[in-house]
Amino acid sequence: MENPTEMHMLAAKRILRYLQETRDFGIFYRKGGKSNMLGFTDSDYARYQNDRKSTLGYVFMLGIRVVSWSFKKQSIVTWSSTKAGFVAATTCACQAIWLRRILEELKFKQPKAITVFCDNSSTIKLSKNPVLHGRSKHIDVRFSKGSY
Repeated sequence: MENPTEMHMLAAKRILRYLQETRDFGIFYRKGGKSNMLGFTDSDYARYQNDRKSTLGYVFMLGIRVVSWSFKKQSIVTWSSTKAGFVAATTCACQAIWLRRILEELKFKQPKAITVFCDNSSTIKLSKNPVLHGRSKHIDVRFSKGSY
């Protein structure tokens, strides 16, 4: 911002041209229809070669409408695909709680719990069975220290 170059100006012009050409594009949301909130989450274990961090992603849908999504690098290094999936599922669950509270403030209370889908069977087992949490205490210690 302090020392813009010709390359920065070209990039800015390209972005402005893109916005000009796509101003009529968008997502159309119809009033009514199903209003159940669903979440979907996934992770990619050790995707980044330089630091071996995983990625996490989630999307939330209200009926057939996408209302929230994220895809980002995890801030911690996980030691297995199960743990990477668990961190992703936990992040998704936190977002689900936040979305539920926002919807309540907007007088759009969800009648049922928000269902979150995950495709990692080990992560699902870890989430459902409290007995397994003894073997995953290190996740809790690393994940809840505020490092995420």
